[in-house]
Amino acid sequence: MEIKIQDIGHIHEAAREFIQHIGEHTVFAFYGKMGAGKTTFVKAVCEELGVDDVITSPTFAIVNEYEAKDTSPIYHFDFYRIKKIEEVYDMGYEDYFYSGALCFIEWPELIDELLPDDAVRVGITENADGSRTISF
Repeated sequence: MEIKIQDIGHIHEAAREFIQHIGEHTVFAFYGKMGAGKTTFVKAVCEELGVDDVITSPTFAIVNEYEAKDTSPIYHFDFYRIKKIEEVYDMGYEDYFYSGALCFIEWPELIDELLPDDAVRVGITENADGSRTISF
């Protein structure tokens, strides 16, 4: 599946389309280069799911927890600063990944071996014209 985002003005439309395809999946691993728009897209998805909290990249906290109107908590991870896989074990990643709550993961390539088998791999690519393509 691919969703094209022409510009930032269309990101919420793309987020709604993405949500329509979530199905029973709960763990989403977002792959893309620095600046591709991973955090911006996760923020739009969370807003469309009814999160009123301020949504920021959890770069330093590793995980942010958001409350949505009609769902269990949403967990937003950023593993960019992980130095050793033991850090992820120490934070109790299983409690999050297998909780049944939505988990949105940035920089999953650093913890690929820990991702659940049914995790949805989402690619975000910046195109030459500045648009973005979301593929999953």
